[in-house]
Amino acid sequence: MKILILNAGSSSLKYQLIDMEGEKLLAKGICERIGIEGSKLKQNVNGQAYERIAPMKDHTAAIQLMLEALTGDKGALSSMDEIGAVGHRVLHGGERFTASVLINEEVKEAIRANIPLGPLHNPANLMGIEACEKVMPDTPNVAVFDTAFHQTMPKKAYLYGIPKEYYERLHIRRYGFHGTSHRYVSKRACTFLGLDYKKTRVITCHLGNGSSLAAVDCGKCVDTSMGLTPLEGVLMGTRSGSVDPAVVQFIANSDGLSVDQVLDILNKKSGLMGISCKSSDMRDIDDLCDAGDEDALTARDMLAHSIRKYIGAYAAVMGGVDVIAFTAGIGENNDIIRRMVMEGMEFMGAKLDTEKNLKNRVETVVSADDSRVKIVVIPTDEEIVIARDTLAIVSGALMD
Repeated sequence: MKILILNAGSSSLKYQLIDMEGEKLLAKGICERIGIEGSKLKQNVNGQAYERIAPMKDHTAAIQLMLEALTGDKGALSSMDEIGAVGHRVLHGGERFTASVLINEEVKEAIRANIPLGPLHNPANLMGIEACEKVMPDTPNVAVFDTAFHQTMPKKAYLYGIPKEYYERLHIRRYGFHGTSHRYVSKRACTFLGLDYKKTRVITCHLGNGSSLAAVDCGKCVDTSMGLTPLEGVLMGTRSGSVDPAVVQFIANSDGLSVDQVLDILNKKSGLMGISCKSSDMRDIDDLCDAGDEDALTARDMLAHSIRKYIGAYAAVMGGVDVIAFTAGIGENNDIIRRMVMEGMEFMGAKLDTEKNLKNRVETVVSADDSRVKIVVIPTDEEIVIARDTLAIVSGALMD
């Protein structure tokens, strides 16, 4: 079966086409500037790039253009009928969804109900789903939630120390994000190392422009660093990570700003960007550090420090750790951050091999031979998780 994977943003639509017979990537692409002047589609099939500039007034038009590209002369399909199902990445499933589901009206209503928890992503995810239903009415759609993997957290991990009524009435709690990545990487790390996933304690470090860590104990997430929103946790590209909540009040009162304005600062003008005053991109930060820029050096130190704190905390939560896995843009490609994070961790049995650590972008062990804790780099593959879930659910639905 050929499965189409969609990741819809407010003005973009990323897609991949995967043949599940051998899990072969057939095509990938992106529709950019949807609803904005200068809309463009970029696609790659077997290394052959294709680009088309055309108006896309909404996600329905974008999906129609995507299907034309996939079935055109430079596409990967002879007909859209070859698409057996569509898997959608959906940001927020709230407490309702603990696993991926076949989309129906009830599921769409639940995604809509969670818009207050995912105001930027859930509306776009819904647009992608409804556009597919309109353009491909007979093709089943599956929702794979970013938050689902973290639903195994116990109350002591997901509740905040605020009056219980806010949890009961407003559903304020830790949800966590990057769930498909943490799920894939924690399991893949164990497979790669020949360990039993159900008997292994893994700390996954998804480090990119947005970053989060998860404690995965015997296949289940027991804690994660992001919270009600993706703002909580470690320092990120433009996000502050965890701060004293009183900081919001202090800035608001001092500068005459609203809470929303302060949160905008914490989400979009903080993190590496806010500390370095120059860039949110880790590659730029490293270049600035090489040039001796003090602000950039401080930003990099803060990032590594915040990651180290979570690793130590999660080792304590699980009563130890067997595997530490680095993934995503920074985790996979930045040997400097990995070295800084793991420096001095020998006390907990984790010892980095500095030579092995120079390898990037490949599945590799970077721990020393005598390290009790295995340290690995595992490139993430969220799309294959979505594809596998979609295949399993659609196959089950067909069998029923």
